[in-house]
Amino acid sequence: MRDAFNTSSRLLVPLVVALALGIVFLFTGKKDFTRAERQIIDGSGDVMYVTTMPGDSAILRAPSKDLSARELRSARLQVLLDKMLTTVQDPSQDGVGIAAPQVGIGRRIICVQRLDKEGEPFECYLNVRLDSLWGEKVRGREGCLSLPGLRGYVSRYPSVLVSYIDRESLQPRKDTVHGYTAVIFQHECDHLDGILYTDRADSVYVVTER
Repeated sequence: MRDAFNTSSRLLVPLVVALALGIVFLFTGKKDFTRAERQIIDGSGDVMYVTTMPGDSAILRAPSKDLSARELRSARLQVLLDKMLTTVQDPSQDGVGIAAPQVGIGRRIICVQRLDKEGEPFECYLNVRLDSLWGEKVRGREGCLSLPGLRGYVSRYPSVLVSYIDRESLQPRKDTVHGYTAVIFQHECDHLDGILYTDRADSVYVVTER
């Protein structure tokens, strides 16, 4: 009888520990994004503050992380995406793309205007990466919301293969993109690795108008 009791006790202890850990996770693991990021997403208006150099170099130069499974499913992510879309299209910015670090969020998210599609819609790409780039590089002019007042000439690949998580289905997707839209993808994905277009430019100059 004593042996049976001791055996039951040995089996019960791991079960209690597992249950306790589960309860801790239940109450502490519900949070998506960091506390500072939650404050940015929840506290900002529809048009978010856009980080600029040199004052916001800490976030603009830091590599971004993938969204976790919890973050991908969160309502807060949808709020962030909607706000990023509003921000990039606002007349005060009037951009063709924006990356999450540009609104203070260190995640691999970009919103790109698909100039290669009918209606030229803006679309969001989660955990995005460029799997391959090809073709003879083309030199073109670029600007950046985070570097107001500057323009530069950068050589980019004319074709890219993009892998990402789809916003609606949360399923992995791939897309082949060509032309100027491929340039936008390269520019925005550079942001996710802490790279600015001025790092790749062969010349940069000051402009007086937006």
